[in-house]
Amino acid sequence: MEHSGGCRSVTRATSLLSICIILLLTFFPADTSAHNVTKILAKHPEFSTFNHYLTITHLADEINRRETITVCAVDNAGMSDLLSKHLSVFAIKNVLSLHILLDYFGAKKLHQITNGTALAATMFQATGAAPGSTGFVNVTDLKGGKVGFGAEDNGGTLDASYVKSVQEIPYNISVIQISKILPSPEAEAPTPAPSQLNLTALMTKKGCKVFADLLIATGALTTFEDNADGGLTVFCPLDSVINGFIPKYKNLTTEGKVSLLLYHGVPVYSSMAMLKSNNGLMNTLATDGVNKYDFTVQNDGAVVTLKTKLVTARLTGTLLDEQPLAIYTINKVLMPKELFKAALAPAPAPAPEADAPKAADSTPSAAEPIAPDGEPADQTADQNDASGLRSKVGAGLLVATLVSVWLGTFMSV
Repeated sequence: MEHSGGCRSVTRATSLLSICIILLLTFFPADTSAHNVTKILAKHPEFSTFNHYLTITHLADEINRRETITVCAVDNAGMSDLLSKHLSVFAIKNVLSLHILLDYFGAKKLHQITNGTALAATMFQATGAAPGSTGFVNVTDLKGGKVGFGAEDNGGTLDASYVKSVQEIPYNISVIQISKILPSPEAEAPTPAPSQLNLTALMTKKGCKVFADLLIATGALTTFEDNADGGLTVFCPLDSVINGFIPKYKNLTTEGKVSLLLYHGVPVYSSMAMLKSNNGLMNTLATDGVNKYDFTVQNDGAVVTLKTKLVTARLTGTLLDEQPLAIYTINKVLMPKELFKAALAPAPAPAPEADAPKAADSTPSAAEPIAPDGEPADQTADQNDASGLRSKVGAGLLVATLVSVWLGTFMSV
């Protein structure tokens, strides 16, 4: 009987320990480091040219943001063949995009492809710049243990073959070497630089003509174009939205009008995937030192919102999303507090009655003016941080208590 009781005690102790572990994992999840394709390739000098062009085309950033990816790297000799064609950097980006498969193909999987062949979507296909199915790559398990690769628009020819695995993190990222660059007429076709695109023509065709006309009329368009090649995200209010805003717009000074338009541009590229996964403040083209001109990006599942101190706008569509340029439509005009401070001013409090006794200990009015360093959004963030800290401390105390109970139970066995 004593043995049976001891077993039950051990079982209870083990159960308590399991609960403790679950709580620890829940409230204090282990930090995981995302993969970094640049660091992976930096260990192998034979891929230095390939690695360099992944960086300058910003493809490395996109690879690092994705959770399931295969990079078909080519050595320096293979990259020399590509560079001898004297393509623009934007065409080179398309070619290298064709070498980034949106699926996981480790060495083992390459030799166990269902039905012996697979048609893999690539990052070139995902950009929307590849017509038809030209952004797909054939991956085929061949006789003698070889695996062939070929662009879909190259007549079914398997131009390259698998050489070796460089590094694999199942089933996150696989970096493999293939024998040569995959030739593709569509990927190699001349591609205009983002700055060569007619931004206002694109906006006009997609329901943002009024915004485009204002950019031209004020000269703000030049600032947008100057940032296009280095990275730019534009949020365009739809015509129906900005038409209703025109009376407020006309009340602004000439400088204020330019600042309002620049407030709708961010000098970095943000894909839809980035906007859906990242929350926080964003500086804009109008940001200038103490004039912050920022807004907060928030997301709830597939819904992305841009929150200023005055309005919350929702993303309603995508006009263009191809690094380094993204253009989205929004359902409200973004109003910066720097231009519309009057809208933030509290209503005046009623004058106190002459005979009313003065309170000995008065509390601050909820309608006090907003202090520069104590904005409502900042206070909310601080409160949320404090609340989150209290929750974690409470969780830690709970875990510590359970661990103590487990140790006491175990020691008594």
